[in-house]
Amino acid sequence: MGKRLWVERNKDGSWDAFSDDGAHIKFGKGKGQFSPGDLMKIALAGCAALSSQMAVERATGEGNGARVIVDGTYDPDGNAYLDFDEQLVIDATDARLTPEDVEQLRKRVKAHVEKGCTVAHTYEQATPVRMTVEVRH
Repeated sequence: MGKRLWVERNKDGSWDAFSDDGAHIKFGKGKGQFSPGDLMKIALAGCAALSSQMAVERATGEGNGARVIVDGTYDPDGNAYLDFDEQLVIDATDARLTPEDVEQLRKRVKAHVEKGCTVAHTYEQATPVRMTVEVRH
């Protein structure tokens, strides 16, 4: 099993997510809040960002990164996302890359993400979800 996570509802209708190691994020369905569907897309973008970071920094310099944009096709009838579109944008304008370097970086980043992104690997397969409901009384 992975890291233990849980969510708790706030009086204002929003929710807080926590982890055993102290991470925290607020979410909900209100204005200015990430929805659970948004968090799915953030997980995909974050995974691509972390997976590609080493290749990007090697080519563009330490501390540089990519901007990862994710969108998805939502099916309201099935209440599910049908697919996701992900775009990694790397600002290498200061790196003085040759066209060959650019192509090599593109391939290296894609290979790092395809190998290391657990979220994409999970979304690309049927992933069973088991649920138990406990009612304390």
